Amino acid sequence: MSTTNRSWITYAGLLVLFWGVWGAFSSQPTVRYGYPDEMVYIIWAFTMLIPAFFALRRSTFDRRPIAAYYGLAIGLTGAGGQLLLFKTLTMGPAYLVFPVIALSPMITVVLAVTLLRERISKVAVLGVAMALVAVVLFSISSGTTDGATGPWLLMAILICIAWGVQAFFMRKAATVGVNDGTTFGWMTISGFLLIPVAVLMMGGFPDSAPWQAPALAGATQLLNAVGALFLVMALSRGKASIVSPVTNALAPVLTIALSLLIYRTVPSGFATIGIILAIVGSTLMVYSDEKRGEALTSTTDPAVLTKGTDGITAVR
Repeated sequence: MSTTNRSWITYAGLLVLFWGVWGAFSSQPTVRYGYPDEMVYIIWAFTMLIPAFFALRRSTFDRRPIAAYYGLAIGLTGAGGQLLLFKTLTMGPAYLVFPVIALSPMITVVLAVTLLRERISKVAVLGVAMALVAVVLFSISSGTTDGATGPWLLMAILICIAWGVQAFFMRKAATVGVNDGTTFGWMTISGFLLIPVAVLMMGGFPDSAPWQAPALAGATQLLNAVGALFLVMALSRGKASIVSPVTNALAPVLTIALSLLIYRTVPSGFATIGIILAIVGSTLMVYSDEKRGEALTSTTDPAVLTKGTDGITAVR
């Protein structure tokens, strides 16, 4: 394998590092300084401008109405999930929240089977089964000391649904040839469209927050935004059947490990089993989906398939 082809390993590693650290520290501005989670969302929307600039330098912005339609659908479901995420992280610990969100491929699989009449492999069925068991275990653990500060499980499930629907629209966008730069651009625009919603939820801008709060929020959310760009770069250089399962599994693992150190809490037995099932099940679903995409390469237009492989990535 050439050095160029191996470069995906570097970007995938950076993605795992950036998203893993972001996931663990994302709630700290609110937990430590009482900074409104809606303000964290607004800061995230602005940090998206940085990777969007570089993403659009790599590809031409698609001005077709169909690209705008799918771009907004992808962007609004992704940004809506982000808005809920920052609220959720104030209710439950990240080591439980992120494994639930990682189950979003289950939603994508269900939509593909019901709406696109796609066939589901045995590996994907196993992944879905693990995901369902994981949700049940999380619901049991939420009644214990794990995340007992609020209805974090319901919020996490809503985010899971939003990001599962987002990935479904990404797949649909790929069928009409919408490139990654355009998708990322519309995701950034969508983030700004929901800023008024965040302001209304917040009831106005805070005037007494210490400077450390927005600074910490900006640093953590920049990790989130740049991590998304690293995902696009990794997938443009390596096989999606390898990149997606690796990042889908390792980023939550790093978040869980760091979160347990931060919270200094050992999850219950049910929660531990749920975490393992969520990560393994999610990885199986993504792996099965990507392998199916590779199998289609020999019978479909390679240019369209390249875009399709990049298009179904879970870029937030």
